[in-house]
Amino acid sequence: MKRTSVILLLFMLLAAGIVSAQAKFDVQVPRSVAAGENFPITYVLRNAEGSSLKVTQTPGIKELYGPSVSTSVSQQYINGKRSSSSRIEYTYFYKAEKPGKYSVGAASIIVDGKKLTTSPVTLTVTDAPTGNSQGRQQPQSGHNIAPVDIYDVDTQSADRPVESNDVFVRIILSKSTAYEQEAIECTIKLYTKYQISSFFPTLQPSFDGFLIQELDIQPTLNQEEEFRGSRYMTAVLKQCIIFPQKSGKLTINSGNYDIKVVQYNNVNMGFFTVRDPQEKEIKVKSNSASIDIKPLPLPQPEGFNGAVGTFTADSRLVGNTFRTNDAATLIYTIKGTGNIKYLKEPEIDFPSEFEQYTPKSDIDAHVQGQNVTGSMTVEYTFVPQSVGDFKIGSDKFVYFNPATKEYVTIKTPTYNIKVAKGAGSSVSDAERQDIAAKNTDILHIVTGSKGASKNHIPVIEKWWYWAMYVIALCGLCILVGVYRRNVRRAGDIAGTRLAKANKIARKRLREAERFAKANKEDEFYEEMLRALWGYISDKLAIPASQLNRQNVSEKLASAGVGEKTVASLMDILDRCEMARYTPQKSQDEMQTIYREATASINAMENTRLKK
Repeated sequence: MKRTSVILLLFMLLAAGIVSAQAKFDVQVPRSVAAGENFPITYVLRNAEGSSLKVTQTPGIKELYGPSVSTSVSQQYINGKRSSSSRIEYTYFYKAEKPGKYSVGAASIIVDGKKLTTSPVTLTVTDAPTGNSQGRQQPQSGHNIAPVDIYDVDTQSADRPVESNDVFVRIILSKSTAYEQEAIECTIKLYTKYQISSFFPTLQPSFDGFLIQELDIQPTLNQEEEFRGSRYMTAVLKQCIIFPQKSGKLTINSGNYDIKVVQYNNVNMGFFTVRDPQEKEIKVKSNSASIDIKPLPLPQPEGFNGAVGTFTADSRLVGNTFRTNDAATLIYTIKGTGNIKYLKEPEIDFPSEFEQYTPKSDIDAHVQGQNVTGSMTVEYTFVPQSVGDFKIGSDKFVYFNPATKEYVTIKTPTYNIKVAKGAGSSVSDAERQDIAAKNTDILHIVTGSKGASKNHIPVIEKWWYWAMYVIALCGLCILVGVYRRNVRRAGDIAGTRLAKANKIARKRLREAERFAKANKEDEFYEEMLRALWGYISDKLAIPASQLNRQNVSEKLASAGVGEKTVASLMDILDRCEMARYTPQKSQDEMQTIYREATASINAMENTRLKK
C-alpha cells in the first residue's frame, strides 16, 4: 500500500512538471523597420493564463498604444488521443523615431505564481522605408509628398500637419457692392479634405450693421466641391439674407471654430498594413468678408419710407354701406421681393370725424433664391362718428428698385363713402345741443324750509378732510417714486436687461421643454442655446455677438459665480452645440439637459454678481 502511494505521488509530480514545461512566453519583433514607420511588438503566452504583464520601454522607439489582446485555442485528435493548446497574444504598437540598433528588453508575466520572462531581441531601425510605401513622410519638405485627397487615406497620415488649405471656413457673399436695404445672400461654408469627428464654434461671425433673415438648414458634410484646383467635402454651416442698414464699407467679422479631424496611423503588421484612425484637434478661423454699401440716391421722393426691392401695392374697403358707430375696415396689401419684413405701415388720410384704432399688421415672408419674397397686409379699423359724405384719401407707396436704380411710386385709390345714421344714434348732434340748452334755460324754484343752518362747521375742521389730505399726499409721493424709478430704469439699459434676464430665459426654457416633449430635437437644442446665450448676455451685459466660451468663463468667474456653476453652463452649451452635428439623441437626454440648464440658471439667480 505504501509503495503504491509513493508511485502515485511521483506520477502526479511528473505530470505537473510536464504541464509546467508546456507553458511558454516569447516575443515577436520585426527584424528591421524604417525611421518614422509604425510597427507592432507581440508577446505570446502559450498554454497558460497569465497576469501582471510588465513590458520594458525601449529608447529610440515611441509607444503609441497597447496592449491589444487576442486569444485562440486549438484541439487535435491523433491516434485516438486528444491534445489541446492555447495562445494569448499581447500586441503593442510603436513608432520608430531614430535610425540605429536597439535592444527590446525582457518582458515578464506571472503564470500560476511563477514568473516567466522573454529574451532580449535586437531591432534595427533604418534610414529609409524597407520595401514599403508607408514609411515616414517628410511634410516639411513639401515637394515629394502627395497632397491630401478626400478619397485617399494614404495621404491622410497622422504624422503630417493639417494645413490651412486642408480645412477652412469661408464667408461667401452673393454681391461685392449693394445699396442700403438691398438683399444680399451670405453663406458660411466648411471645406475639408479630412473626416470631421467634432465641430464646435467658439465665436460666431458678427453681422454689425445688418438685419438678418436666417434660413433653417441642417449642416451635413455630404457635398463635394472643387475649389482652387482641389476637391473638398463641404457643409453649409449657416445661410442667411442680410440687409445693410447704412452706407459705407461694412465687414462681417470672422468666426472661430474648434474642429477634430480624423487622420490615420499606418501600422505594419508584416504581411499587411492596418490603418488606425487618430483624432487631431485644430483651431480654424474663417475669413472676414467686406462689402461696399452705396447710399440711396438723393433727393428721396415724398412718401419714401425705406422700401427697397420690387413691390406692388393695393387697398380695398370691406363692405358697401357705412353707418355711424359701426366699425368698418380698410385693408392695405403690399406684395413683392425685398426688405418686406422691415417695411413701415402706410399712413392713410382718414377724415377727422372718424375714430381710428391701432392698425393690425400681418407679414408672410420667406426666402426665395437670394432674396426674401412675401406680402404685408395691414388692416385699418375706423368708426364713423357723423352722418354725411366723406373721402378717404389715397396713399402713395414709394420704393427704390436696385435693378433700375430708380424710385417707383404706386398710388392707391381714393374712396368716397356715404355714412348713414346708425341704430345707436336716436337723435342728431344738433338735436342733442338743443335739448341741453332747453334743460338749462329755466329751472324750477326750490321750495322748503327757509331757516338757515345753525350748526355750520367749516370743512377744514372735519377729520375726513385731513384724512383725504394725507392720503392724497401719500399718493403723490408714491407717484413721484414710481416715476423716478421708471426714469432710472429707462436710463439703465444694462440693469433693465439684468432684471428681465431670468424672465426671458424661463420663457425660452418652457418653449424648449415643449419641443422636447414633442420630440423635436433640432428645435429643442436651438431654443436651449438661445435661452442660455441670451441669459448670459443679459446677465453680463455683453452683446451676444461678442460672446465666446473663454470670455464667458472669465466674466462669470470674476463676477463671483462658482466654478461648479460655470463648468455646468459650459458643459451644457458644448453638449447642445455637439447635438446639432451628431446623430439623434434620446428624449431622456433632452430632459436631462433641460433640468441641468434650469438648475444652472437657478444657481446664477441665487448668486449676487459683482460689479
